[in-house]
Amino acid sequence: MGRFGRESFNDMANMDKLAALVNSFGSAVLSVGREVGLSITLNKAKVSQGIKVENACAAALIGIVGNGARARVLIMLDQNGFNSIVTAMSGGMIPPNLNDSVSQSVIAELSNMVGGRALLQASLTGMDVTPPQMIVGDNIKHIPNPAATMKSFTLPFIIQPVGVLYLALSFGNA
Repeated sequence: MGRFGRESFNDMANMDKLAALVNSFGSAVLSVGREVGLSITLNKAKVSQGIKVENACAAALIGIVGNGARARVLIMLDQNGFNSIVTAMSGGMIPPNLNDSVSQSVIAELSNMVGGRALLQASLTGMDVTPPQMIVGDNIKHIPNPAATMKSFTLPFIIQPVGVLYLALSFGNA
């Protein structure tokens, strides 16, 4: 996979790289989710271009930079998804609470795990993951608006028994 170069994501070779990155991040959500004890599946029917989320109340934003490329990765959760992930990752030791920094740090750690795993799976060297920024609130749609030159995708995941995790990805050239 190697370098992106400074070419536009509009040419076919870079579209293949983009597809590989989207697949790597989707796969990372599934594998990390399963490792922490979640039953999680991709809702393939609702995968879309652009940022499309519903009822998100928590988001972890990480950046990925290096090799002439930049990306923004958002893990966005509805209330049930937030509760399920905090409970699973803490072994039930941390009560899920949107206003609690410890609960929020669980979601931030999930974003770190997903980002690192995706970069390893895509064999991308020379790229770094920025520390996560946590945002909580009602009906979060996107954070911040991606630049017009960035390609964005949303992959919704269903968490069993209840909950939704949205993986919103935006990729562009540095």
